[in-house]
Amino acid sequence: MPYLHPMQRKRDRIRARFDRQYRKIAPHVPSMTRIRKPGWMVARIVLGVTFVLGGFLAILPVFGLWMIPLGLLLLAIDVPVLKGPVTNILIRGRRRIDLLRRRWRG
Repeated sequence: MPYLHPMQRKRDRIRARFDRQYRKIAPHVPSMTRIRKPGWMVARIVLGVTFVLGGFLAILPVFGLWMIPLGLLLLAIDVPVLKGPVTNILIRGRRRIDLLRRRWRG
């Protein structure tokens, strides 16, 4: 087994954790599997920034706060610094949704 620097191992763990969470959420968001392909990097960055900025215009009818997490998710695909925080938000959000579903079911 080749030696990996501890920081490289941490980056690999974060990347693997992000990939797992992305695969769980992708079926619920249209076109997420297609936009993750390597040739779409520029489109992902432009869309991600647009969604984040549009989310701050939530007072307008078309825009909303839902755009910020989606934009961060798109940016996290290409920006390694965002992978860890976005993964944590995805995990917390999925846990909260599961808890609410269990409460509603009784």
